[in-house]
Amino acid sequence: MIVKFLFAVLTACCVFLHIAVPPASADEMNAAKLFTANCAACHAGGLNRVVAAKTLKKDALDKYGMYSVEKVAYQITKGKNAMPAFGKKLSADEIQAIAAYVIDQADHNWGKG
Repeated sequence: MIVKFLFAVLTACCVFLHIAVPPASADEMNAAKLFTANCAACHAGGLNRVVAAKTLKKDALDKYGMYSVEKVAYQITKGKNAMPAFGKKLSADEIQAIAAYVIDQADHNWGKG
């Protein structure tokens, strides 16, 4: 009797967790891989290893007028100051995916709660 109850509770928890935390889509996983391969050397965890104040965190993006997919995509494409341009290395779709990933990560504090 108790085994059936525990099994039911465990099953309910598994179903809840599966619904509450859907797996990342292929696009999200691809964007994360693109970011890791092209951006993480300077921007791992949303930081900026060159200009410490200009992180990819939401408050810094807001402060510097960069909190939008379009503005992040433009900066990735054209580069600025110490940041190189990626417009000839990455496709427009790849740049858009990375920009959307940056904004999504900023909205979620780069996974830090």
